[in-house]
Amino acid sequence: MSSLGFRFRRSVKAIGRRVRELRMIAKGLWSTDHIVQAHIIPMRRCNLSCTYCNEYDDTSKPVDVTVVMDRVDHLAKLGTTLIMISGGEPLLHPELDLIINRIHHHGILAGMITNGYLLTAARIQRLNDAGLDHLQISIDNVMPDEVSKKSLKVLDKKLQLLQENALFHVNINSVLGGGVKFPSDAVKIGKRALELGFSTTVGIIHDGQGQAKALGETEMSVYREFKLLGKRSFARFGKFQDRIAQGQSSEWRCRAGARYMYICEDGLVHYCSQQRGFPGVPLLGYSKDDMRREFLTEKGCSPNCTVSCVHMTSLIDFWRAPQTLAQKATTKPELVKIQTGTN
Repeated sequence: MSSLGFRFRRSVKAIGRRVRELRMIAKGLWSTDHIVQAHIIPMRRCNLSCTYCNEYDDTSKPVDVTVVMDRVDHLAKLGTTLIMISGGEPLLHPELDLIINRIHHHGILAGMITNGYLLTAARIQRLNDAGLDHLQISIDNVMPDEVSKKSLKVLDKKLQLLQENALFHVNINSVLGGGVKFPSDAVKIGKRALELGFSTTVGIIHDGQGQAKALGETEMSVYREFKLLGKRSFARFGKFQDRIAQGQSSEWRCRAGARYMYICEDGLVHYCSQQRGFPGVPLLGYSKDDMRREFLTEKGCSPNCTVSCVHMTSLIDFWRAPQTLAQKATTKPELVKIQTGTN
């Protein structure tokens, strides 16, 4: 049980975080000339090998921390308000705390996506000290199987450590589709997350290009049940996620490359994790002119996209600036070479 003093500190931190989030939204509504959310990859290697994932390998070395901090500094110059750290598994990076602290130093909201395996009470405290604001753990099933080892059985003790020690916001994400054996596990995971005081989301597994695949009848039933969990559940992207679940296309203005961008371990800017190679140019040479161009560029992949972080970020501009530029054709490099380990 957390002490009264710790719960007070967590409440104060939550209030401060909410104020900064409201400022982020206000800034996004006021001006289109800055990045709302950037996704950076300091560590492509992962300690797991989930069969549906195309964002990891088991050989890469961590990106030098000074290189990552230069990228963070440039994102700060471009007015970024939120930086999410992912991988691979970011907790494998030996100097992750310095990266988080650099983000925090710029007054940027710092988030991280992890599989949670490497969390300990001491590690959580280091994340507190570094200034982490948000953490998401992906849990795919109740019991581990050949598709994913990110199971509630394995990770529940890690969730309890987070409940007892984390000053930052915690979200638990589960998935539907993609060969998940027991779709109903998503609801069990969501209920456990809410029981521990966390928020919870459910994602729909896409194909290798981030495109929608309709859910089956059983999965749709689970999806609807998940949406009833309550206001802290996050299957609430409205019609957008409903259409994804049904395998239907959506009309929206994707602002990837402008309001949202994905920076790979090589320091290149991409629209998102599933559209690597577009535009595929170095971040350190990326300018506001590039952002303005991409803001007005229509993305051919957007109608059937399932990458929710891009969609949610783009929603802030849904009502303005019709996209009048065509996406330039480019050769899409293979930036992630999957070398599945034995995990």
